[in-house]
Amino acid sequence: MATLVRRLCKVALFIGLFLISVRYIPLSNKWTASEARAWWRASDWLGIEDPSDLYFVAWLTIELIVAVLAYVAIMRLWRRYRRNDSRA
Repeated sequence: MATLVRRLCKVALFIGLFLISVRYIPLSNKWTASEARAWWRASDWLGIEDPSDLYFVAWLTIELIVAVLAYVAIMRLWRRYRRNDSRA
């Protein structure tokens, strides 16, 4: 039962970190002319009709990477804290 609770807490931590990253890394559809050309070229090259769809997927990928990096950092810090705490 304790294992289940630990896993649920880890999942809740990851979801919380993802929501925080979504909150503080804003999605913006206001592009300059050069940015719009770049997104159009990339979407044409990938076969995607709407560059906004590509932008959203790229933005979501960045959000997930930020959440994963924060989660890994927190887990490593927590392990180090627990290891040092048990030695004292």
